[in-house]
Amino acid sequence: MLTKRLSRPHRGLWSAAAAVLASMCVVASAVPAGAHPAGAKNGRTYYVAPWGRDTAGGRTLLTPFRNIQECADTAAPGDTCVIASGTYEETVVPARSGTAEKPITYRAAPGAKVTLSGATQVRGWSPVTGDDVVEIGRIDPYALNSAFSEAVEAGRVYSTDVDLGSDVTTVQVFTDKKMGIEAQWPYPGLDLLDPELQYAGAGSADATIADADLTRPAGYWDGARALTSYWYVSATTTVKSSGVGSVELDAAPPCGHKVVPKDTRYSLSGKIGELSNTGEWFYDPDAKRLYVYSTDDPALHRIEARTRPLALDLTNISHTKVEGIDLFASTIRTGPSSTGVTLDGITGRYLSHYTDITRGTTDCGSSVTRGVGDTGIVIDGTHNKIVNSDLSLSAGNGIALRGQNNTATDNVIHDVDYLGTYAAGIAVQGNSQTVMHNTIHRVGRSGINLQWGTAEGLAPGPDRIAHNDISQYARLSLDTAGIYTCCSADMMGSSIDHNLLHDGTPTPGVTPFAVAGVYADNGQSNLVIANNVGWNNLEGTVMLNGLGTGSHNNGVYNNTGGMTLFYVKEPGQSTGTRIYNNIGAIRGLAGATDGGLVLSNNLPAETDPLFVDAAQRDFRLSEGSPARNQAIPLPGINDGATDATPSLGAYQYGAPKWTAGARR
Repeated sequence: MLTKRLSRPHRGLWSAAAAVLASMCVVASAVPAGAHPAGAKNGRTYYVAPWGRDTAGGRTLLTPFRNIQECADTAAPGDTCVIASGTYEETVVPARSGTAEKPITYRAAPGAKVTLSGATQVRGWSPVTGDDVVEIGRIDPYALNSAFSEAVEAGRVYSTDVDLGSDVTTVQVFTDKKMGIEAQWPYPGLDLLDPELQYAGAGSADATIADADLTRPAGYWDGARALTSYWYVSATTTVKSSGVGSVELDAAPPCGHKVVPKDTRYSLSGKIGELSNTGEWFYDPDAKRLYVYSTDDPALHRIEARTRPLALDLTNISHTKVEGIDLFASTIRTGPSSTGVTLDGITGRYLSHYTDITRGTTDCGSSVTRGVGDTGIVIDGTHNKIVNSDLSLSAGNGIALRGQNNTATDNVIHDVDYLGTYAAGIAVQGNSQTVMHNTIHRVGRSGINLQWGTAEGLAPGPDRIAHNDISQYARLSLDTAGIYTCCSADMMGSSIDHNLLHDGTPTPGVTPFAVAGVYADNGQSNLVIANNVGWNNLEGTVMLNGLGTGSHNNGVYNNTGGMTLFYVKEPGQSTGTRIYNNIGAIRGLAGATDGGLVLSNNLPAETDPLFVDAAQRDFRLSEGSPARNQAIPLPGINDGATDATPSLGAYQYGAPKWTAGARR
């Protein structure tokens, strides 16, 4: 049975904790147990340590609580929970909020490494034998004479009894803190942002995947789960029937409603016969048995499974600070009523995990937006912020920024959205949000997914997306961008400015389409897209797509790196949109003004802007640049030039060079 909390250590561990206690003395500053530490706004300081006891009171270094939850049950406004090094296997639900003047603080002790873990160790491993394979074959005859049975014969498969629930699509298994993968074909490798890919072959159509590499016997794949991805759509379904060279899905992939030869990638899972590669596992929910492939005894490693998706539940909590805490296989969320919450210096790995995208529906919208609103660290409510944090490894988002007037600043986010849905490094929803100075790289789709929403009873306002460094997007999905925004929304003057957007990396082997730095898709209006720099993007730094309601009243100013105009030419399709002072080739330029947009003072594509050093990505203007003194003056957009007239492009001549990315 999986246990919720670690067992209490032997008394001898008290002396082993001396070094930690010494470091924590810095916090205590020799304050008596009943006193109120200076600077704590008349609050108390409590202590938590793995060697503590929840009945000890937590008021001194020698009488710490054992669990963070005990401190969270005790702390009142103005109080601080100081936490010693250790791994805490719990979901912490604070009993109360702080106040604006007296927040409650949860923080790691100086120099401490504090991890809130959602994983529990799995023990009791034994080798799978040939007799076991025969028994498994009574239920799944295809397990016999399979890659799995060969691995068993080689002594590389082990199993244990463990209850991980009835939904295999949420099971996540780790070996020595690294995530394994469910047994599947093709074996993708252990880097889910750079997997081995298999594509539908000639003869594929509708709900049929044809592929000469499908060599398993007829019926082998019946009932398996299928992941497909084409264009902008990742989806899941089950296999209705299978034969050598093809599988028939229960339903055609949503949105496109067809499997496209050579462009639809796919994988198949849910069959124990595929358990034969490093890092793979298979879970039988009926037998409640977990199998792993291992080249040595699993007892030599720490094998864990995710059992608690939430580390810190702040759904009903306000005016709380969390500082210097690590997360493993779990996350933090605030709620619609939360306000004044600060997450500072969080290091989070494996924030979310799931493998079922479509969840039994064929609806396009619910599939592509899987994970956007509820994965990663979820910041909801008003006036909350996450800063100075390092977040990685998530099936969905790094951060979901919901609600209104929330902030994400100075974070480093990478290797997220490994299912390739509309989840993102930062999924921005609501309005009046601020996303600045973040570094985001290696994402399945977009670095920032900017959507519009309103909060009941609150006046909406513009978002600010600025000074972010975003790269290596579109790794698993197309028709996207470093910063992607959609669809048919009035963005109320939201500003996307001073971002570095570079090295979009479309999935190899497919027909590339629509990868840009900033992409205002399907009729976004009232955006300011200014002073962004991009390189190595298929469609340039900016792409406008007016399909649907039209691209209206957008200001595209002083960007460097070119752009693409799409569906802006029909009468009234782009009224009010102004494209001024940009550097770089403009695709779709012919007839672009027919829809009402205005183009002016953009450097012709054939004119060399004479950058300082384009090869080294220094896109400032040299002294002899023809882009100097050529811009339409736009106060607040292109101020700062030492010339009499502003410059074209994102860097004003003579002005200090602006920076992007996390400032640390």
